[in-house]
Amino acid sequence: MTRIADWAKKEENMEYLFNEDNFQAEVLESEVPVFVDFFAEWCGPCKMMGPVISKLAGEFEGKIKIGKCNVDDNMDLAEKYRVSSIPNMQIFKNGEVVDQIIGAQSEAALRDRLNAAL
Repeated sequence: MTRIADWAKKEENMEYLFNEDNFQAEVLESEVPVFVDFFAEWCGPCKMMGPVISKLAGEFEGKIKIGKCNVDDNMDLAEKYRVSSIPNMQIFKNGEVVDQIIGAQSEAALRDRLNAAL
């Protein structure tokens, strides 16, 4: 998988940052499955899921692109993918949503869903 420019990666973890400018290229046109965590900074359960998602991003690096999309900053994407409650995690494959996970989940449950997407 090609490394992405500075806009997409945080140095402290392996998560990508998706937004309305890069969603088409980095999610919908991705050659590997993509896990998108639709979140908001003010969301307690979203913050709780953060370390779990970061850990899984490292674990699945090169197999599944894992990242976040702030719903407050990307309202059009949230509306398009019917994100009405958060955390809302969606797995994309070949440009289509193949799985949706709503609410806080255990690390094991998310790992199972990610493995199923492979």
